[in-house]
Amino acid sequence: MINEELDIQEERSPGAVKFSLKGRVNAANADSLLYKLENALKDGHTNIVVNMFRIEYLSSVGIRVILKIYKKAAEAGGSFKIERPSENVRNVLGMVALKDMLV
Repeated sequence: MINEELDIQEERSPGAVKFSLKGRVNAANADSLLYKLENALKDGHTNIVVNMFRIEYLSSVGIRVILKIYKKAAEAGGSFKIERPSENVRNVLGMVALKDMLV
């Protein structure tokens, strides 16, 4: 059986927040990631960086979460970037033509 867990670590500084993810981003846990990212925006952290070096799998639901937060951060005058994407994440983002925009 595949481990469906997603570990989310959060590091806040004034106006910015960095999330470090480990595991898999899929339908089973994308809502918890969305919740944390949206809360950071609501708390005034409009510059968001997500380290995806230890992500083994990124599903289409995970891509939707990323795009939603990217748009919300831009609307708030901030930014959203993926830092150190794993090879799997880089490949998925490349397949959906989002790598240049997000990495």
